[in-house]
Formats: sequence, C-alpha cells, structure tokens
Amino acid sequence: MKSIISASIFICMTASFSQPLIASEYHFGGFLKANARFVDGNIAYQDSWTGGGSIAEPAKRTQFSAAESRFNVGVTHGGVKGFAEIDFSGSAQGNAAFSNSYSPRLRHAYISYEGLTAGQTWSTMVNTSTFAETADLGVPLAGQTMVRQALVRYSTDNWQFALENPYTYGTQAGSTEAVIKWVDTSNDYIPDAVIRYNQQGDWGNVSVSSLFRYLDPEDSAQFGAGVSVAAKLKTFGKDDIRLQLHYGNLGRYVGTDAARDMINGVIEQTTSAMFAYRHFWTERTRSSVFYGHTITKEEQTDRFHAGVNVFTNLTPVLALGFEVGRYQIDDEHNPYTHAPSPQGGSNYAQLSLQFHI
Repeated sequence: MKSIISASIFICMTASFSQPLIASEYHFGGFLKANARFVDGNIAYQDSWTGGGSIAEPAKRTQFSAAESRFNVGVTHGGVKGFAEIDFSGSAQGNAAFSNSYSPRLRHAYISYEGLTAGQTWSTMVNTSTFAETADLGVPLAGQTMVRQALVRYSTDNWQFALENPYTYGTQAGSTEAVIKWVDTSNDYIPDAVIRYNQQGDWGNVSVSSLFRYLDPEDSAQFGAGVSVAAKLKTFGKDDIRLQLHYGNLGRYVGTDAARDMINGVIEQTTSAMFAYRHFWTERTRSSVFYGHTITKEEQTDRFHAGVNVFTNLTPVLALGFEVGRYQIDDEHNPYTHAPSPQGGSNYAQLSLQFHI
C-alpha cells in the first residue's frame, strides 16, 4: 500500500505567471520487516542465501534483524516519472554488539519518459512477477536472475531494448587457488545489450530475453550470449506457477554469486532453473513451495535452494510468514587445483513480520 500526496510545484512554463501551475504527485511506499532466522549446517550463516557461500565447521546460529526494511518514493510530473528506493541489507556498518546501525543502500533510482528508462533499476533480464513469495529476502537466488544496475532502456507494448552497465566478473588465465587474478574491469567499455519480448493475458505472462556481452576486452576479448525464459502462469483459483529457465554465457546475471562471467580466462557457461508454486488456502493465507538450481561448466559449481512457507495477512497491510528450507553446495572440482571441492548444506527456519507502508 502506498500513500499519495499531491503538491503544486510552482513551475512557470513561460515568463508569464498567468500560465497554469503543474502539479506533481508523490507516492511514498515500502515496508518495515522484522526477521528471526535460524541456520543449522556447515555452510556459513548468511542473512539470505545468495548463491555463494563456503563450507565451514557445522554450526547453529540465530539472528534477529530489521535491516531488510525498505523505503521508496515515486514522483509523477506530467509525462515524467521518477522512482528511488533504499534499504539496509548487506550493510557493513551494523554492529550487533551495540547499536545495529545499518547504513542505507541504493536499490533503485531512475527516470522514465515516453517509453525511455534511464538510471539504476532491475536489469531487463529480470521478470519480477516470477519471483517467489518467500521470507528469505533473496528468494531462490541460486536459480534465477537478480541484477539491479544502471541502464538505458526503451520499451514498447511487447518489446524492450536495453544497454546496461558492462562488468566482467571473473578470473584471468593463470590464476591459482593461492593467487587469484581477477579480471581488470578498467577496460569494460562496450555495454551489455538485452532484447526482451513480453506477452501477457488472463492466463498470466511470459518473457523471453537475450543477452549479448563483450567480456574482458583488454585481455581475452570474448563475446558471450545467453537466453532466459520466465513465466507466471495462473492455475486454479488464485494459485499460480512461477518459472525461470536460463542457459548460456549469463555469468553474474543468473544465480547471483553462484556463477561468474569467466574462470581462468575461459568464458563461463551456466544452466539454471527456478520453480515455485503458490497455493491460497484462504483469502488471507497462502503457501509457496520453491526450488532454484544453478550449475556451471568451467567452475563446476552446483548449488540449489529449496523451501516451503506459509504467509497470512493479519490485516490488509500486515503479513506474518514462516519458512523452512535448505541451501546446498555440491560443487564438483576446484577449477584451480582440480581437486574435489568440499560439499555440504545448511537448513534454515525464518519467521518474518512485514508491515507494508
């Protein structure tokens, strides 16, 4: 739910004060979210499963947090729209010993005008309607697109064309486990290009996206491409299925930290999928079961995240959720030593209370 405030902005269209005033409309929104999270296993604790992680000694940990709380403002002025949003997740400032004073991070800041969008927002590869409803902030990141970055995008009724921020995330040839040489990004000068087709109806929606990239131009200079299909399909009553399928040189666009763009100077190939089914028990109570999985060819990562939850609205703006799940790392061989990689998993339970502003 968003609050709307209309305000008169004294903008003079000509030198004459007799011209009509233009009103700007402000939309304030976001939510407050309180989490209680318990993790048990040999993958080190994370506030949400990001597709990365490391194998450690088995441990149990409980953490309470409000850092996922989010605030945004949208402004409409004639045909121009602007949107900005912050939250506090991932802050390095918070000190659990004393103040928990998390610093804000920028999620979105963009301008839209006549089909053109410029600024930072979701990548054109991302179909947000296919995100599963989860207590874990990341949803099944190990199997889906989840990238926000600066871009320029033009949208029509069904098509979207975008140039997005280039960045080569990976390691150079000659890297070893002891000395990892990250790709020098100072010469990433050709934007990533995305073409997307959307179709929707009473049945739901589906999108097909293609990604084209020029990676590591200073050294190996490799072209990469990939394809992504995402859909939200209505089934019975208010139930729905949410799907994502990804293949190709998608790198950092898929699986978050489960895949890189290149390993040891070789462009990475990723296969990834996400599935979620949401069922409504009543008008106010629903459950989702979800599964996300990413595997890569060069780094030989193999990671999945699965879970089930129940949410109920105590009021129209206050939702209580409980979720249990598992995050698993089944990587095959270390790409630098070729020795078998350590494997393991962690189970988690999370209770969330979310107040939509």
